Amino acid sequence: MFGKNSRIDVELNADVERLLKTAQDGVLPIVEAGEPVLRAKCVAYDGQLSKRTLHKLIETMRKTMLEAPGVGLAGPQIGLNLAIAVVEDHADGDDDPREIAEFPFHAIINPVYKPASEQTASFYEGCLSFDGYQAVRKRYLDIIAHWHDENGNQHEERLHGWPARIFQHETDHLSGELYIDKAEIRSLTTVENLEDFWCEDPVPTEAAKELGFEL
Repeated sequence: MFGKNSRIDVELNADVERLLKTAQDGVLPIVEAGEPVLRAKCVAYDGQLSKRTLHKLIETMRKTMLEAPGVGLAGPQIGLNLAIAVVEDHADGDDDPREIAEFPFHAIINPVYKPASEQTASFYEGCLSFDGYQAVRKRYLDIIAHWHDENGNQHEERLHGWPARIFQHETDHLSGELYIDKAEIRSLTTVENLEDFWCEDPVPTEAAKELGFEL
């Protein structure tokens, strides 16, 4: 559960309600790279919102994520400096070296992670706040993920492969980090060029050779 002494922040709750009212058909605009909110460390969530407002927020974040479309969305990406994110992916990853797997919808509140091993993997990755581009990012292959759900229940789960990458990406957003900060900059490509040149093999071996970066 959230802190025993947690109290609703009336002003913040009103601000979030105003934000939600700006949604068009339940979808909010996504903040783009360069806006300060994406670089601020988020405030931990400790019951500052009413249950009604929190559930509306999570519902709106999920709809915004799916509409984009994306597999994750963090509070700062809708202009909200609270440690709340949503994740969801239903891609079929059979024989995919990225180890894509079913990742049911979660609201992850105050998420943190630590590596479960030192093994890493490097693949192209994108971001809804840096739309139109992707770059190769090295991430832990296995993590131990911790978070609270919208009801205040605490969770711990070992995540592997693509779900682990999604969780790391969204959690990093809440500390003011974008994936591009630690990406292989020489790998940066438009989505169009990624599809034209580098999509046949998800492992970016050929891209590393041609574009001049190390995996």
